[in-house]
Amino acid sequence: MAADEGDKQVEPDPDLKHFGEMLKATRKRANLTQEQFGPKVGYSVQYVASVEQGRRHPSTKFVNKAEEVLDAFGVIRIAAKQLTRRRGLASWFRQWADLEQEAIALNTYECRAIPGLLQTEAYARALVADVLPPPSPEEAEDRVTARIDRHTLLTRIPYTVFSFIIDEAVVLRQTGGSEVTRELIDHLLEVTDLPNVDLQIMPIVSPHHAGLGGAFCLLETTEHDWAGYSEGQQSGRVLTEPRDISVLHQRYAKLRIQALNPADSAGLLMRRRGSL
Repeated sequence: MAADEGDKQVEPDPDLKHFGEMLKATRKRANLTQEQFGPKVGYSVQYVASVEQGRRHPSTKFVNKAEEVLDAFGVIRIAAKQLTRRRGLASWFRQWADLEQEAIALNTYECRAIPGLLQTEAYARALVADVLPPPSPEEAEDRVTARIDRHTLLTRIPYTVFSFIIDEAVVLRQTGGSEVTRELIDHLLEVTDLPNVDLQIMPIVSPHHAGLGGAFCLLETTEHDWAGYSEGQQSGRVLTEPRDISVLHQRYAKLRIQALNPADSAGLLMRRRGSL
């Protein structure tokens, strides 16, 4: 989805809390208080407390020093690596992000913003900059990084098969300005050259439109099961009930017919770029 990776305010992170609890248990096993542990790793007691309470993401330096001081057999580094993979993702999107990693096919319809998998860094930054309440610089950077990191899904081997349907209005909005939009269109056209990616545009004038219920995604797992995803303000929901999946399949099939075919969609994008 477009807002998936944290365009909305990121909720308190349960994974950070779990990491903090693990660190606290490991510190206590070493018979160290926070006051004793802090100077050994070169951080204040307040910093240690924030990490252990799940209120702060640990820095790489902190993780390495904690691993060394606590002689944790690599456990702290492994936990931090898993934590970093999810950093910057909205809590309600993480289950879907995990499913994406194993998907063999992914269909996405978007009417609000360019899907995260297709965003340029400049476009992603423009979206994050408009978030309310405003994120801190560190949070903003985490969200952009998490979004760009997911782009590896487009080119990994074996290929995942991608279909994207995007409302023309999303491009016409010119999020971030004309320069950002020109770069974005160039990127979209490059992505469509990939053998596993289809991109279709739903014209701004569409008398019949099966996507009026809002944006959604469908994916097929390696076990050939299907799951869906729908997102709203401050929430996201993974759908697995057969009836729900059937409805989304019907809507996506109709959208594919109603939208411009990939070749005509590329032509429309080129015309929009020329008008900027």
